[in-house]
Amino acid sequence: MNNKVILISIDGMRPDGLIKCKNPYVDELKKKASYAFDARTVFPSVTLPCHMSMFHSVPPERHGTTTNIYMPQVRPISGLFEQLKNADKVSAMYYGWEPLRDVSRPGSLKEAGYTNAYSFEHTDAMLTEKALSYIKLAKPDFVFLYMVETDEKGGHDNGWMSDVYLDYINHAIGNVQRVIEETNGEYTIVVTADHGGHDRAHGSDMDEDMTIPMFFYGPQFVPGREIRGVSILDIAPTIADIMGVAPAKEWEGKSLIGDENV
Repeated sequence: MNNKVILISIDGMRPDGLIKCKNPYVDELKKKASYAFDARTVFPSVTLPCHMSMFHSVPPERHGTTTNIYMPQVRPISGLFEQLKNADKVSAMYYGWEPLRDVSRPGSLKEAGYTNAYSFEHTDAMLTEKALSYIKLAKPDFVFLYMVETDEKGGHDNGWMSDVYLDYINHAIGNVQRVIEETNGEYTIVVTADHGGHDRAHGSDMDEDMTIPMFFYGPQFVPGREIRGVSILDIAPTIADIMGVAPAKEWEGKSLIGDENV
Protein backbone atom coordinates (compact mmCIF):
# COMPACT_ATOMS: atom_id res chain seq x y z
CA MET A 1 0.00 0.00 0.00
CA ASN A 2 1.12 3.53 -0.72
CA ASN A 3 -1.45 6.01 0.59
CA LYS A 4 -1.44 9.38 2.32
CA VAL A 5 -2.35 9.73 5.99
CA ILE A 6 -3.49 12.40 8.44
CA LEU A 7 -2.97 11.61 12.13
CA ILE A 8 -5.06 13.68 14.57
CA SER A 9 -4.23 13.54 18.27
CA ILE A 10 -6.78 15.06 20.66
CA ASP A 11 -4.95 15.53 23.95
CA GLY A 12 -6.56 14.07 27.05
CA MET A 13 -9.72 12.79 25.33
CA ARG A 14 -11.41 10.06 27.33
CA PRO A 15 -13.75 7.61 25.56
CA ASP A 16 -16.65 8.47 27.87
CA GLY A 17 -15.96 12.16 27.28
CA LEU A 18 -16.19 11.53 23.56
CA ILE A 19 -19.59 9.92 24.05
CA LYS A 20 -20.91 12.56 26.46
CA CYS A 21 -19.80 15.55 24.40
CA LYS A 22 -23.00 14.97 22.36
CA ASN A 23 -21.47 15.83 19.02
CA PRO A 24 -23.61 13.91 16.49
CA TYR A 25 -20.57 13.31 14.29
CA VAL A 26 -19.24 10.80 16.84
CA ASP A 27 -21.98 8.32 15.88
CA GLU A 28 -21.37 9.01 12.19
CA LEU A 29 -17.65 8.43 12.65
CA LYS A 30 -18.37 5.09 14.32
CA LYS A 31 -20.30 4.11 11.19
CA LYS A 32 -17.61 5.37 8.78
CA ALA A 33 -14.50 4.05 10.55
CA SER A 34 -13.08 1.10 12.43
CA TYR A 35 -12.78 2.17 16.05
CA ALA A 36 -11.70 1.28 19.57
CA PHE A 37 -13.04 2.78 22.78
CA ASP A 38 -10.77 0.68 25.01
CA ALA A 39 -7.33 1.24 23.46
CA ARG A 40 -4.46 1.61 25.91
CA THR A 41 -1.76 4.21 26.24
CA VAL A 42 1.60 3.92 28.01
CA PHE A 43 2.63 4.65 31.58
CA PRO A 44 3.30 7.31 32.69
CA SER A 45 0.20 8.65 30.98
CA VAL A 46 1.77 12.06 30.34
CA THR A 47 1.62 14.02 27.09
CA LEU A 48 5.21 14.00 25.83
CA PRO A 49 6.03 10.40 26.85
CA CYS A 50 2.76 9.23 25.26
CA HIS A 51 3.45 11.03 22.00
CA MET A 52 7.04 9.80 21.91
CA SER A 53 5.60 6.28 22.24
CA MET A 54 2.98 7.05 19.59
CA PHE A 55 5.69 8.01 17.09
CA HIS A 56 8.44 5.58 18.15
CA SER A 57 6.31 2.51 18.96
CA VAL A 58 8.17 1.72 22.19
CA PRO A 59 7.27 2.39 25.85
CA PRO A 60 8.86 5.31 27.75
CA GLU A 61 11.48 3.14 29.40
CA ARG A 62 12.94 2.55 25.93
CA HIS A 63 12.73 6.03 24.36
CA GLY A 64 13.78 7.60 27.68
CA THR A 65 11.29 10.50 27.95
CA THR A 66 9.27 9.89 31.11
CA THR A 67 8.12 13.47 31.84
CA ASN A 68 7.14 16.47 29.74
CA ILE A 69 10.83 17.33 29.41
CA TYR A 70 12.42 15.67 26.39
CA MET A 71 15.42 13.42 27.07
CA PRO A 72 17.79 12.58 24.20
CA GLN A 73 17.71 8.87 23.52
CA VAL A 74 20.67 6.85 24.79
CA ARG A 75 19.93 4.16 22.21
CA PRO A 76 18.23 6.16 19.44
CA ILE A 77 15.13 4.68 17.85
CA SER A 78 13.94 5.96 14.49
CA GLY A 79 10.47 7.47 14.75
CA LEU A 80 7.66 7.62 12.23
CA PHE A 81 8.72 11.00 10.86
CA GLU A 82 12.25 9.71 10.27
CA GLN A 83 11.07 6.50 8.60
CA LEU A 84 8.90 8.55 6.25
CA LYS A 85 11.74 10.95 5.51
CA ASN A 86 14.04 8.03 4.66
CA ALA A 87 11.38 6.81 2.22
CA ASP A 88 11.24 10.25 0.54
CA LYS A 89 7.81 11.07 1.95
CA VAL A 90 6.79 14.66 2.70
CA SER A 91 5.55 15.30 6.25
CA ALA A 92 4.00 18.27 8.04
CA MET A 93 3.04 18.94 11.65
CA TYR A 94 0.68 21.46 13.31
CA TYR A 95 0.63 21.70 17.08
CA GLY A 96 -0.44 23.91 20.00
CA TRP A 97 2.00 22.83 22.71
CA GLU A 98 5.66 23.65 22.13
CA PRO A 99 7.40 20.63 23.77
CA LEU A 100 5.73 18.40 21.19
CA ARG A 101 8.27 19.61 18.61
CA ASP A 102 10.61 16.90 19.92
CA VAL A 103 8.56 14.01 18.49
CA SER A 104 10.32 14.79 15.19
CA ARG A 105 14.03 15.16 14.57
CA PRO A 106 15.48 18.15 12.72
CA GLY A 107 15.15 17.78 8.98
CA SER A 108 12.29 15.29 9.02
CA LEU A 109 9.53 17.85 8.39
CA LYS A 110 8.80 19.83 5.26
CA GLU A 111 6.34 22.16 7.03
CA ALA A 112 5.44 22.92 10.65
CA GLY A 113 3.04 25.32 12.33
CA TYR A 114 2.88 26.18 16.03
CA THR A 115 0.32 28.33 17.86
CA ASN A 116 0.32 28.50 21.66
CA ALA A 117 -2.95 27.15 23.03
CA TYR A 118 -3.51 30.25 25.18
CA SER A 119 -2.78 32.78 22.43
CA PHE A 120 -6.39 32.76 21.24
CA GLU A 121 -9.67 31.03 21.90
CA HIS A 122 -10.11 27.87 19.82
CA THR A 123 -6.51 27.59 18.66
CA ASP A 124 -7.28 23.98 17.69
CA ALA A 125 -9.57 25.35 14.97
CA MET A 126 -6.83 27.74 13.83
CA LEU A 127 -4.33 24.88 13.55
CA THR A 128 -6.90 22.83 11.65
CA GLU A 129 -7.29 25.69 9.19
CA LYS A 130 -3.52 25.95 8.75
CA ALA A 131 -3.21 22.22 8.19
CA LEU A 132 -6.02 22.11 5.64
CA SER A 133 -4.60 25.10 3.77
CA TYR A 134 -1.24 23.35 3.41
CA ILE A 135 -2.87 20.04 2.47
CA LYS A 136 -4.83 21.70 -0.33
CA LEU A 137 -1.74 23.56 -1.53
CA ALA A 138 0.99 20.93 -1.30
CA LYS A 139 -0.70 17.52 -0.93
CA PRO A 140 1.90 16.22 1.58
CA ASP A 141 2.14 12.50 2.22
CA PHE A 142 1.67 12.70 5.99
CA VAL A 143 0.22 15.35 8.29
CA PHE A 144 0.16 15.32 12.09
CA LEU A 145 -2.48 17.61 13.60
CA TYR A 146 -2.37 17.96 17.38
CA MET A 147 -5.20 19.53 19.42
CA VAL A 148 -4.39 20.50 22.99
CA GLU A 149 -7.32 22.60 24.23
CA THR A 150 -9.19 19.52 25.48
CA ASP A 151 -6.33 18.86 27.91
CA GLU A 152 -5.08 22.34 28.86
CA LYS A 153 -8.26 24.44 28.89
CA GLY A 154 -10.69 21.60 29.42
CA GLY A 155 -9.14 19.03 31.76
CA HIS A 156 -6.43 20.91 33.68
CA ASP A 157 -8.23 24.22 33.95
CA ASN A 158 -11.75 22.92 34.61
CA GLY A 159 -11.56 19.18 35.32
CA TRP A 160 -11.97 16.05 33.26
CA MET A 161 -15.64 15.38 32.43
CA SER A 162 -16.62 18.97 33.34
CA ASP A 163 -18.98 20.79 30.98
CA VAL A 164 -16.08 22.90 29.71
CA TYR A 165 -13.99 19.80 29.02
CA LEU A 166 -16.85 18.18 27.11
CA ASP A 167 -17.36 21.37 25.12
CA TYR A 168 -13.72 21.35 24.00
CA ILE A 169 -14.09 17.72 22.89
CA ASN A 170 -17.18 18.79 20.96
CA HIS A 171 -15.15 21.47 19.17
CA ALA A 172 -12.30 19.00 18.50
CA ILE A 173 -14.68 16.52 16.87
CA GLY A 174 -16.03 19.37 14.77
CA ASN A 175 -12.46 19.93 13.56
CA VAL A 176 -12.13 16.22 12.77
CA GLN A 177 -15.34 16.37 10.74
CA ARG A 178 -13.99 19.32 8.79
CA VAL A 179 -10.73 17.47 7.99
CA ILE A 180 -12.57 14.39 6.78
CA GLU A 181 -15.05 16.32 4.66
CA GLU A 182 -12.56 18.74 3.12
CA THR A 183 -9.96 16.09 2.23
CA ASN A 184 -12.70 14.16 0.41
CA GLY A 185 -11.24 10.67 0.71
CA GLU A 186 -7.74 11.61 -0.44
CA TYR A 187 -6.24 10.65 2.93
CA THR A 188 -6.64 7.81 5.40
CA ILE A 189 -7.38 9.53 8.71
CA VAL A 190 -6.40 8.23 12.13
CA VAL A 191 -7.89 9.91 15.20
CA THR A 192 -6.59 9.14 18.68
CA ALA A 193 -5.94 10.52 22.13
CA ASP A 194 -2.61 10.34 23.94
CA HIS A 195 -4.08 9.70 27.40
CA GLY A 196 -7.20 10.35 29.47
CA GLY A 197 -7.44 12.11 32.80
CA HIS A 198 -9.24 12.41 36.12
CA ASP A 199 -10.14 15.35 38.35
CA ARG A 200 -7.67 17.97 37.03
CA ALA A 201 -4.70 15.67 36.40
CA HIS A 202 -3.37 12.60 34.59
CA GLY A 203 -0.22 10.47 34.63
CA SER A 204 -1.35 7.54 36.77
CA ASP A 205 -2.12 3.95 35.79
CA MET A 206 -5.83 4.45 36.54
CA ASP A 207 -8.17 3.34 33.76
CA GLU A 208 -9.42 6.93 33.47
CA ASP A 209 -5.88 7.98 32.50
CA MET A 210 -4.81 4.92 30.51
CA THR A 211 -7.85 4.21 28.29
CA ILE A 212 -8.15 6.10 25.00
CA PRO A 213 -10.37 6.05 21.89
CA MET A 214 -9.13 5.56 18.32
CA PHE A 215 -10.71 5.82 14.87
CA PHE A 216 -9.29 4.53 11.56
CA TYR A 217 -11.06 6.00 8.52
CA GLY A 218 -10.01 4.87 5.07
CA PRO A 219 -10.25 2.09 2.49
CA GLN A 220 -8.01 -0.23 4.51
CA PHE A 221 -10.52 -0.40 7.39
CA VAL A 222 -14.00 -1.90 7.71
CA PRO A 223 -16.60 0.79 8.47
CA GLY A 224 -18.42 0.31 11.75
CA ARG A 225 -16.14 -2.42 13.08
CA GLU A 226 -14.96 -2.24 16.69
CA ILE A 227 -11.29 -3.18 17.13
CA ARG A 228 -9.99 -5.01 20.20
CA GLY A 229 -6.54 -5.17 21.79
CA VAL A 230 -5.24 -1.87 20.39
CA SER A 231 -2.26 0.00 21.87
CA ILE A 232 -0.88 3.47 21.22
CA LEU A 233 2.28 1.59 20.12
CA ASP A 234 0.31 0.29 17.10
CA ILE A 235 -0.19 3.72 15.53
CA ALA A 236 3.25 4.21 13.93
CA PRO A 237 3.43 0.66 12.45
CA THR A 238 -0.11 0.98 11.09
CA ILE A 239 0.57 4.34 9.42
CA ALA A 240 3.85 3.10 7.98
CA ASP A 241 2.04 0.06 6.57
CA ILE A 242 -0.71 2.19 5.04
CA MET A 243 1.94 4.34 3.36
CA GLY A 244 4.05 1.44 2.10
CA VAL A 245 7.01 2.32 4.32
CA ALA A 246 9.07 -0.19 6.31
CA PRO A 247 8.76 0.04 10.10
CA ALA A 248 11.86 0.60 12.20
CA LYS A 249 13.24 -2.71 13.43
CA GLU A 250 13.04 -1.53 17.05
CA TRP A 251 9.30 -0.86 17.02
CA GLU A 252 7.24 -3.03 19.36
CA GLY A 253 3.72 -2.28 18.12
CA LYS A 254 1.88 -4.08 15.34
CA SER A 255 0.24 -2.90 12.14
CA LEU A 256 -3.53 -3.15 12.30
CA ILE A 257 -3.72 -3.70 8.55
CA GLY A 258 -4.66 -7.31 7.98
CA ASP A 259 -5.24 -7.86 11.71
CA GLU A 260 -8.16 -10.26 12.12
CA ASN A 261 -9.66 -7.85 14.67
CA VAL A 262 -9.84 -5.01 12.12
